[in-house]
Amino acid sequence: MIAEVGGHDNGVNGVRGQLASELRRLRGMSGISGRDLAARLGISQSKVSRIESGATMPSLPEVTAWVRTVSGDDETERRLIAITEAAFTEVQAWRAALRDRSHLQDETLERESRTSRSQTFQPSVVPGLLQTAEYARRVFTLFREIPYGPAELAAAVAGRLDRQLALFQEGRRFDFLITEAALRWRPGPPQLLLAQLDRVASLSTLDNVRIGVIPSDAEAVTYTSHGFVIFNDDREAAGTGDTGSEGSDSYVTVDLIHARLNVTGPDDVELYRRRWELLSEMALSGDDARAFLARLAADIRGEGGS
Repeated sequence: MIAEVGGHDNGVNGVRGQLASELRRLRGMSGISGRDLAARLGISQSKVSRIESGATMPSLPEVTAWVRTVSGDDETERRLIAITEAAFTEVQAWRAALRDRSHLQDETLERESRTSRSQTFQPSVVPGLLQTAEYARRVFTLFREIPYGPAELAAAVAGRLDRQLALFQEGRRFDFLITEAALRWRPGPPQLLLAQLDRVASLSTLDNVRIGVIPSDAEAVTYTSHGFVIFNDDREAAGTGDTGSEGSDSYVTVDLIHARLNVTGPDDVELYRRRWELLSEMALSGDDARAFLARLAADIRGEGGS
């Protein structure tokens, strides 16, 4: 719900839901079946269903082709183009969303459960999926715009730990790129950070988890900028007949101070993919990453951390 780029009747709200409803209505009025429409558009029937439910955001060319295939008039085409453009950039404020619920971990869990692979870049804090319980609790207590009460704080931490169960599920893949600055940032005493570094190193040994660390003295090939998560659904691309690549249903989330922005435009998603590749060139991984984490922990101990 936070800054969703659209939605549908099954729980995702906004401009995207309006677009899905309009496209579904137009196809129904035309009498064209979902299978026939898919064949004419050159996409799978399952993708037509996902577009009509709001689960997948269609590209602008797909919307235009859809309208023309169902014999929509010029005014309808212009209106749906405008809705599509708005859906690509819709943002809903964090504050309004937080008033509706004490924490948003269940929503994030639902989003993550729909993807088989995620790529998380974080320049300022250890990613939530890798956090220890105490680190997570300290992070939540720093959110002072709308403070957590004791019950809300406990629920938020429990929700974050529930999300981490996905790391141990077969068929899921998680890639992380974390800067040294994020690994050194500590929302509590040194011992807290030592435990967190140990947790990151331990999770990096999982077959389906890849953790890259970017040292501060690595030669830069790009800016670190802000954090983001690329959500891919390889399961949809494999076995549905979609003609697109793995990114056909991919999107990116960007957490801003006031909102979470969902980026769904294919060209924009590709920009984040290219940034990820450049950041990866600066990162240590595998045994090199674990050795770096060990040296970082030794530095912290030398500063009085144990």
